[in-house]
Amino acid sequence: MRTVVYPGTFNPITVGHTDLVKRALKLFDRVIVAIGTSPQKNPEVDLADRIALCREVLADIPGVEVDGFNELLVDYVRRKEAGFILRGIRTVADFEYEFQMVDMNRALAPDIEYVFLAPSENCSFISSTLVREIAAYGGDVSQFVHPAVAKALRAQHGR
Repeated sequence: MRTVVYPGTFNPITVGHTDLVKRALKLFDRVIVAIGTSPQKNPEVDLADRIALCREVLADIPGVEVDGFNELLVDYVRRKEAGFILRGIRTVADFEYEFQMVDMNRALAPDIEYVFLAPSENCSFISSTLVREIAAYGGDVSQFVHPAVAKALRAQHGR
């Protein structure tokens, strides 16, 4: 079974993330959506809540597992017996950041391969950061996220 780990903070999970998961299932038997803690990003939403929301959003897609982790990504990938890490590339800035991470992770674990997918054109501009900002100002994010995520964002911002 070919397994890929798709790591991120998923704060929140967007239709762009879901698009990548579905497309990755054309290449892999199993996709593990690995929701991590991130000292740099310091998400407002608790890890357990992000996991629950991702599980709800991805529940109808066979071959997907949602899990949380708080360790080095390469250690997590090995523990899950996956040989691949999936990352989405939307912009040149994403590309530069991801390649820095690839080089660092290759130094730690040369046996793990990276797979990069560009988003579908209808998702290429969507980012969790922008979705959070729109929601914080009371904007409608329903075209960018699953209905359960839109509801959670409205509740988070008292709307």
